[in-house]
Amino acid sequence: MSQTTTDAEMLKAELKKLGARATQAKMDLHDLSEELPTGWERILDVAQIAYDAHAALMQARRRLAELSS
Repeated sequence: MSQTTTDAEMLKAELKKLGARATQAKMDLHDLSEELPTGWERILDVAQIAYDAHAALMQARRRLAELSS
């Protein structure tokens, strides 16, 4: 197995974890929005977590695309 194949497999496993984390962050943001105005103080924190999770997911997807090309 080549290093690129191993790297791609590891990255795919990481993508699954990042995808799950991003999905959970999206749901947390959605849940918070439905509870408003209750919990409004948490908007920035929850949004930052969702942003960071999706940014990490997109970065990993770009790395996998680079490995595949």
